[in-house]
Amino acid sequence: MGTVVSLDVPDPNAALVPWDDIEAVFSDADARFSLYRPDSELSQINAGRGKITDGSVQVRASYELASEWRIRTGGAFSPTRPDGVLDLNGVVKALAMRDAGALLADAGCQDWTLAVGGDLLTSGTRPGGGGWLTGIIDPAHRAELLCAVELRDGHRAVATSGSAERGDHIWNTGAAPTFVQVSVLAEDILTADVLATAIVAGGEPTLRDACARWAIDVLTVDAAGGLTATAGFRSLLASNG
Repeated sequence: MGTVVSLDVPDPNAALVPWDDIEAVFSDADARFSLYRPDSELSQINAGRGKITDGSVQVRASYELASEWRIRTGGAFSPTRPDGVLDLNGVVKALAMRDAGALLADAGCQDWTLAVGGDLLTSGTRPGGGGWLTGIIDPAHRAELLCAVELRDGHRAVATSGSAERGDHIWNTGAAPTFVQVSVLAEDILTADVLATAIVAGGEPTLRDACARWAIDVLTVDAAGGLTATAGFRSLLASNG
């Protein structure tokens, strides 16, 4: 789906990893949902060679989930682009990460990190103890970090949305975008991924609504480079211990 999957499993858990099963999760998602592949199921639907109602169980379920999130976010998150193209990547990547995480848990792997396209899902602790550390990239200087945060219970996932990594691919619901990058910490990767995209698209009103309704913490970067972080996000900064 135009991105990279990276799994880090320290010893002794590495021997337990069901590599083939995990690879199959992402391969199946790519075959069904990738808009980079003209032969994918979703590309075929967008080309008028099929209908969503006649699609596979996976495609129909992902569309229903994305539509539910559109309602929950007041339209800030949407499975349909302004040009009419059906794009389910906003939920599919997170679902694949969730399923891969379940496979790792079932295999008895306790400590690991799974990174996909800049988003991260974690379990357990890093070698030596403590939550896993991850950096948030500066959208204006891709070789530099804004900060590093520690992911632990209640914040096992982080998703970052914006234009720095893949260009302008998020459509805004307001007159002008408020944020150029948004990072969301949550317990599950689906909530983090969807709300990061929704906040970029919806701006300040969506940020306030999302923080009030979901157990998340957020770091935003505006067009001038200004940073705003929730208290919970600041408490997880690696420099704070």
